[in-house]
Amino acid sequence: MSQLKRAFSYLKPYTKEAGLAMVFLGLVVMLDLSIPRMVQTLVDQGIANQDMDLILRTSLMMVGASILSATMMIGNTVFAVRASRGFEADMREAMFKKIQTFSFGNLDDLSSSQLLTRLTSDLNQIQRMVTMTLRIFTRAPIMMVGSLSIMWATNPQLTKYVLLLMPIAGVFITFFIRYLQPLFTRIQEKLDQLNQVLEENLSGIRIVKAFVRRDYEGERFNKANTELTEVSVKTNQLIGVLFPIVILIMNLGIVAIIYFGGIQVVQGTTTVGTIMAFTNYIFSAMFPLMMLAMMAGQISYAEASAKRIMQVLDSEPEIQNKPEAVHLDDVTGRVEFQNVTFSYRDDGGDPVLRDVSFIAEPGETVAILGSTGSGKSSLIHLISRFYDVSDGRVLVDDHDIRDVEIKSLRKHIGISLQEAVLFSGTIRDNIRYGRPNATEEEVVEAANAAQAHEFITGFPQGYDTTVGQRGVNLSGGQKQRLAIARALLVKPAILILDDSTSAVDVETETKIEEALEELIADTTSFIIAQRISTVLNADKILILDEGRIVAEGNHTQLMDTSPIYREIYDSQLGDGGANQ
Repeated sequence: MSQLKRAFSYLKPYTKEAGLAMVFLGLVVMLDLSIPRMVQTLVDQGIANQDMDLILRTSLMMVGASILSATMMIGNTVFAVRASRGFEADMREAMFKKIQTFSFGNLDDLSSSQLLTRLTSDLNQIQRMVTMTLRIFTRAPIMMVGSLSIMWATNPQLTKYVLLLMPIAGVFITFFIRYLQPLFTRIQEKLDQLNQVLEENLSGIRIVKAFVRRDYEGERFNKANTELTEVSVKTNQLIGVLFPIVILIMNLGIVAIIYFGGIQVVQGTTTVGTIMAFTNYIFSAMFPLMMLAMMAGQISYAEASAKRIMQVLDSEPEIQNKPEAVHLDDVTGRVEFQNVTFSYRDDGGDPVLRDVSFIAEPGETVAILGSTGSGKSSLIHLISRFYDVSDGRVLVDDHDIRDVEIKSLRKHIGISLQEAVLFSGTIRDNIRYGRPNATEEEVVEAANAAQAHEFITGFPQGYDTTVGQRGVNLSGGQKQRLAIARALLVKPAILILDDSTSAVDVETETKIEEALEELIADTTSFIIAQRISTVLNADKILILDEGRIVAEGNHTQLMDTSPIYREIYDSQLGDGGANQ
């Protein structure tokens, strides 16, 4: 239970609420334990002696104790819920903040569906465990100790029979808890898989319909759902076996009390009221074991969930600042790659980039061309230090970016990635995402440069138009133009456009290029494009092939020296592209 214990450390800020919950719980136990003693008094003294005054007083005391117990339980519930919900909120916030520190490498290991499951289902399991601990689980040992103490003080001989049965039940419960924990881990893993299928289908529902793949996706979902169901059924069946075993042991204890207690009554060494009190106390004494039986699954589930949550909280970002990291204030935009080699994982596989070297001077436009998988996106990801190089160096203004504060580096970089990701909110909010304090004039200027102003003002609410989840109410080209405007608004020293005009027509793309030449003349730009027409005017063109730079120069130079470039040009704009 080490991981669950660590998770419970997040309860420390709510020590006061948890303590009050425990105080109320202790009062509830004291009141509940007093009732069997009143029953004993009622039977042995009131009923046996036909003392109606004693019967009435004792009955009223039992009613009062019950009402007071219910009141104390309400108090316990109020403070237990405050503590558990505060615990849940703090742990969720800690996980969210931790995820925000992750580098791309961390996010490659933990998919969004896995993280969502841990932020929701796994965390809910631990929150339930906290609530049950403060409301039920802690009550059990207090009641057990109190019951056994009263039973021993009343009749040690009968108490011994109860004590003999309790270790037997404990052995069964321990066995089941250890056996159940791996099953609950499997449940959460299967839930990850189910969430992944759901996430892919909900985000790609239009593709599913377009390619008439509803039946196929239905089979995928059914498989994931069936696997989750099978593991869940097996787990709950085991829990269903455990609880009757504990009930059986408890009933055997009652039988023993009635049998041996009956002998003592016949012999005159004990009373009927004592036997009645004992049968009540045996429920209280066995209550912890019953709770453990019922909670065995919950405990195992919570431990499995705590392990998965702690995996997130214990993960260290692969990209971190050095203690002596340099803060970048003014950046000219000079970028240099020195013999850069890069692999996504140190697993002995082939590097994505091999011995890449080039220089981009301030204000230059560098275009990157190459076939799919040649390493274009990987190269520009290194500039923002989304990943660290495996070998070599990336320099910005002659600073190795591994020696620079990450935040101060990225604030000088504007980037529009392959997938134009927008957030719920207004169009204005999305454009201002990198500079929330930008003026309206600056927002419009960036939108004009990205050729987005015209379609934005075409909406009834203009810049106040609400963007649907992931920009669902916008076309691909519109989303890309908003992403470009967002990158431009930060007025970066380095601009990265990763195939960010692929959904835009050629005429609009040309207008964007012309606007960029005026707006960011002093900005160093890196452009990845599929259309060669986009890069004809670039100061420098890099041709990548299997992770290596196989040609470098401007359009005129490459037409003379690079067969690969000429082949690309001819296929799109030359004779080979006549029918394009």
